[in-house]
Amino acid sequence: MNALTQDELKTLVGQAALAYVVPGEIVGVGTGSTVNKFIEALASMKDRIPGAVSSSVASTERLRALGIPVFDANEVGELAVYIDGADEIDGRGFMVKGGGAALTREKIVAAEARRFVCIADESKLVATLGAFPLPVEVIPMATQRVVRQFAALGGVARVRLKDGVPLVTDNGQHIVDVTGLSLTDPLAFESEVNQWPGVVTVGVFAHQKAQVCLLGTSGGVKTLKFD
Repeated sequence: MNALTQDELKTLVGQAALAYVVPGEIVGVGTGSTVNKFIEALASMKDRIPGAVSSSVASTERLRALGIPVFDANEVGELAVYIDGADEIDGRGFMVKGGGAALTREKIVAAEARRFVCIADESKLVATLGAFPLPVEVIPMATQRVVRQFAALGGVARVRLKDGVPLVTDNGQHIVDVTGLSLTDPLAFESEVNQWPGVVTVGVFAHQKAQVCLLGTSGGVKTLKFD
């Protein structure tokens, strides 16, 4: 039996996430290549849900193209579930997210949901967060100040570029990606960086952690549950 490709693993966990969608309720939908597989799978049950709340323009377009209505977050109350990927997830359900630059909207939708289901392939499971460059959305005026604050913590922060100029998020802000950090206390770190002037959102999801992770492995989908 040949090993499954990363793309095939993403398809598996995307399909497995359908089990967590509550019929009759609006579902929170994240952003990224793994979530795209979930969106494709969600089309098969679109007649059983009112629609979705999306964390990015890209996901909204993909959902609507498949005939799934998308609601503004302000139009809905609590969501039963939010389904999204992660760049890293540890054994407690804490995550680093934002590789797709949608971290602020992802955190907003995650905060509206009773349950966060993370879908990822096994390469994303780590002992300690920090190897993946940590995305931080910042107001452009504060960029260099935030870069200096990370330097004081031993991190190296670089402005994310697209086509040679700073990438602009769906919210009109910039992203800095931080390397050189080992996040042994994600809750405290998230709380601290969130207080820095000019930081919109730090890509540590500890206060909005996952309750479940569907992990694509060579042996199939493994379900991890966190307290």
